[in-house]
Amino acid sequence: MFMGNMPELMEIILNNLNNEFYSLHSGATLHKLDLNFSDYDINPEIFYSLGRNELFFSRLQDLSLGLISELNTDNVTTLLKILAKNATKISALKLDEFYSEYEPQLHHALICIIKSQEQLRQFSLVGGEEYPTEFHGIISALESQKTSLQEILIENCDSSAEFKVLMNCKNLEILRIKECYNEQILEASLNTLEITGCTISVSNIVQILKKSGTLLQRLSLVTTDEPIQEKSLLLETLKSFCPNIIYLNLTDVEFSTQFFELVDNLQKLQFLTLWDIYEILEDEPEILVMQFAKLLPLTLQYLDLRSSCLSPYIDILLNNCYAPLKYMLIDRLDDEINAKALIEFCIQKKTLNYVGVVKRLSLDDNIKKGMERYVMLIPCERIAISC
Repeated sequence: MFMGNMPELMEIILNNLNNEFYSLHSGATLHKLDLNFSDYDINPEIFYSLGRNELFFSRLQDLSLGLISELNTDNVTTLLKILAKNATKISALKLDEFYSEYEPQLHHALICIIKSQEQLRQFSLVGGEEYPTEFHGIISALESQKTSLQEILIENCDSSAEFKVLMNCKNLEILRIKECYNEQILEASLNTLEITGCTISVSNIVQILKKSGTLLQRLSLVTTDEPIQEKSLLLETLKSFCPNIIYLNLTDVEFSTQFFELVDNLQKLQFLTLWDIYEILEDEPEILVMQFAKLLPLTLQYLDLRSSCLSPYIDILLNNCYAPLKYMLIDRLDDEINAKALIEFCIQKKTLNYVGVVKRLSLDDNIKKGMERYVMLIPCERIAISC
């Protein structure tokens, strides 16, 4: 894998061995290439040598292109044309820091790379600081890969009519949409759906949930600003159409009867993340936590309850949990009662390996040592699992 700006990349390619282009003439081939273009002039002789050596890019499978500057358009376009001609077996293509204002020849060169691929399986488009609104045929070019594309990531972009072409991708399994304004969710049958944004409107995604149905196994809906809109519709749709979910990540969930019915229906659930539970709207929250714990399916291995108001009730949750948890992530563990409940859970279940804690413990050393005999306490980021 070669990474870095253009001069560094070419220095590695050439190996700086008396300017004899050792790497190119030694039969070397690339499998992964990560290019962040910079504003440097490149010796045309390098492009001449790259263009003549068809073998060098012939086995390239993973290509990432970022920071394509308009100041070196000619050089970048030349390299992209070489890639379009010689690198036809790319399975994963990422366009990073994409801008709508590229010169037309750059757009055309990127389109040629997409269309020249034999079996493109993963495609990622990440917008630059100003969210791009026009894609100049680059997304439309994915029509040529409609039988092979399996995973698509769109991040920091505005929706465009071009995205409708993705509806023709018959084998699409994974769709990730992050921080996209006015996103229009495609109607497709998916295995994995991940949406992260300031707001999420369920009415925009309900059709894709229904169409995915029993195929849907991994779902992540995370809002960074406003609560999920039409939450009741979301819970009812998931309960009625998506019983085979094994990974679920939802923010701002309320401990309601409807939510409990959903949890009870997900009998294959293995990973559950519930962030931003700020309030349990009942006079007796202990009862609700107890009900929630008892409903957790026996398939559940991972429970993430960070950024929630559940920390005071961890003992109740553990004392009533039948699920054989292997990983648990919480905000803090600074209460002796919770610590003893954790030890008892470990003794009974013999499954819990790691507990991720956000804040440092303020417990007696003897209690800490007692817990560490049964479970490893580590920072949450070390065991956090994403969609």
